[in-house]
Amino acid sequence: MPSNKEAAFNTRWCCPGLVWLLGLITTAIICAPAPPALPESPRARAVIERHTPLSENELAGKDLTLGAPLFIRIFKASSELEVWVKNGERFARFKTYPICYFSGEPGPKLRQGDGQSPEGFYDISPNRLNPWSRFHLSMNIGFPNAYDRHHRRTGDYLMIHGDCVSIGCYAMTNPAIEEIYTLVYKSLENGQPSVPVHIFPFRMTAENLDAQKENTWYGFWKNLGEGYHLFEEKGVPPDVRVEEGRYAFD
Repeated sequence: MPSNKEAAFNTRWCCPGLVWLLGLITTAIICAPAPPALPESPRARAVIERHTPLSENELAGKDLTLGAPLFIRIFKASSELEVWVKNGERFARFKTYPICYFSGEPGPKLRQGDGQSPEGFYDISPNRLNPWSRFHLSMNIGFPNAYDRHHRRTGDYLMIHGDCVSIGCYAMTNPAIEEIYTLVYKSLENGQPSVPVHIFPFRMTAENLDAQKENTWYGFWKNLGEGYHLFEEKGVPPDVRVEEGRYAFD
């Protein structure tokens, strides 16, 4: 039977890989970056505290979990905002909210002050939450994105917010934005890097697109439709990038 010294010697020299692995794991735990702090205000904190148990119960009724990855789709024609929650390998639609107001016509936003609400593929990252908004609560969708910048489109502070008034944003009622804000906050707090927001002029069915063949924006909308159909097929928001001035998808 080996002595205590022999056992220590064997552990140190016969299992160097194990010692190295334990050291690596410990270093990773110590050095892992903390999730970014989410902006807070007394108003937002009170909203989140009030809505958290309500959202938990409502989600549980659909076998969904508060804090799971989130996905948002917006449709101009029907004035709808959909919230989807990841459930297993796919996303399930949790709720559809009526959009109280948005400005402009079908088609993308081109320049600052044109009154258009954007269309395209955006996202809400932690630093884009605005709990101090004068429109109750708001979330910046990240316009202009890489596609918009490639096409020299201008504008800023394009939001999903409350108060039911808008020039270029998507305005919700205050009760609706409180629910949506809580859902987004909890997913970001739980580690989702950003919440995808996909905005379409209408549901991108073949019939709806065929009806727009003479429209100026038909080519742009066909490109949006590629991302729309990938989600419809796979149940997971596609990774979006920009190549040669077009949206491309993984």
